Amino acid sequence: MEKEEKLTEEKTVCEHHEEGKDQELHVKKEKIKEKPKKEDKKLKKELEELRKNFELLQKNNQSLTETNKILENKVLEAKAEVINYGKRKDKETSYMLKYAGEDLIKEILPIVDNFERAIKQDDDNLEDSLSKFLSGFKMMYCHLVKALENAGVKAIDGINKAFDPTYHEAVLTEPREDVEPGTVLEVMQKGYLFKDKVIRPAMVKVSE
Repeated sequence: MEKEEKLTEEKTVCEHHEEGKDQELHVKKEKIKEKPKKEDKKLKKELEELRKNFELLQKNNQSLTETNKILENKVLEAKAEVINYGKRKDKETSYMLKYAGEDLIKEILPIVDNFERAIKQDDDNLEDSLSKFLSGFKMMYCHLVKALENAGVKAIDGINKAFDPTYHEAVLTEPREDVEPGTVLEVMQKGYLFKDKVIRPAMVKVSE
């Protein structure tokens, strides 16, 4: 009888021991299950932070790319402006050198006009006092005209030419049946070219 009770008692102890082991094993399993969950949450959090940082870097990169493009365009514009400025300055300098002396020539032209008016007073008799007096004027006039020609000044040819507003300024008109309308009949005041530039248009009478 005692032996049976002892066996029963040992069995009960074993069962409790087994139950304790099972419970301990269950607890361990639960802890093992919980551990990956915590690690997953931590990993997800880290991944989310990485994603946000990556998006921020992308935005910053895009912003820097756009800023770089703007700066590159500004540099190109500045270079183009410098080149254009250089071209303008070269053109202005070339123009100034080409037409240097234009203002002086414009002041000399009225003197030429006065010489021509005086010379027109001469008649066919070259032995009279007027002709002798004007001979000096003619000599000075020829030297002056020659100097102007050497400087690139040329009189505008107008008589019997078609009226051209680039070279002519109509101050009088006259009805004429023997010529085409718009023909230069008379040059009232000579016009002049300085090289390829009109510095004074010719004042003319034109047929209607």
